[in-house]
Amino acid sequence: MARALWSGSISFGLVNIPVKMYPATQDKGIHFHQIDSKTKCRVHHKLFCPGRGEISPTDITKGYELAPDQYIIVDKKELEALAPEKSQSIEITEFVDLASIDPLYYDRPYYLLPDKAAAKAYRLLVAAMSKSAKVGIAKFVMRNKEYVAALRPLGDVMCIEIMRFADELVSTEELEAPKNVEVGDKELKMAQQLIESLTEEFKPEKYHDDYTEKVKELIDRKAQGKEIVTEPTAAKAGGKVISLMAALEKSLKDAAKKKTETETETKTASSKRRKRKAS
Repeated sequence: MARALWSGSISFGLVNIPVKMYPATQDKGIHFHQIDSKTKCRVHHKLFCPGRGEISPTDITKGYELAPDQYIIVDKKELEALAPEKSQSIEITEFVDLASIDPLYYDRPYYLLPDKAAAKAYRLLVAAMSKSAKVGIAKFVMRNKEYVAALRPLGDVMCIEIMRFADELVSTEELEAPKNVEVGDKELKMAQQLIESLTEEFKPEKYHDDYTEKVKELIDRKAQGKEIVTEPTAAKAGGKVISLMAALEKSLKDAAKKKTETETETKTASSKRRKRKAS
């Protein structure tokens, strides 16, 4: 089982059910690193300030843009003072019909599973909500951010959907949708018949991300063909690649060579001094 992302409790009325939150989805996308096409080294991004060059992450603060190149600076302590009060409770404030929630409001799904001692109370809530066909609306705080969420039973498991706030949705009134276009009765009837003929039970397993599957096949073929590039262990300034062992060996050789040259110069100088004294 995946690791829990959050732990707390579901509360409604005087009922309190300790739960843990688990991801309900997993990322199946292919993610690539950026590689220098010449040296085959992985590219790293650095923080750069036009005013003074490369900077450290500790030099970063937050700025809200009022106008181009004009910012209001807000520091970490100011934001922490405004953060919502920490809470480990998902408080159900009301129950609504599932059909009354537009899917546009749903953002990210998670699963809520109970502690062993709370199994009966959890099962009771799941069964009661399933029988009543209701969805619980709740607010809670996770990682210093406040969320509104919908709790609904999914088989024997309680699912929690993180929701978008109303002001995050773009109103359809802001869109220039075609309105003054007449549709004939015959055309409408034929369109309805076409929809009816294509209507089936929804089976999500029928649908696949064809592009991602093709990219995986490409990577597998390249791996089997040994088209694998190993990033050099270390790189010198100027782009020349050199390993740590090679660097140590070269340093030892350079030091030995310098020592020999110094000893030779010392012997030559001593010999010259002895010759001058003898003459």
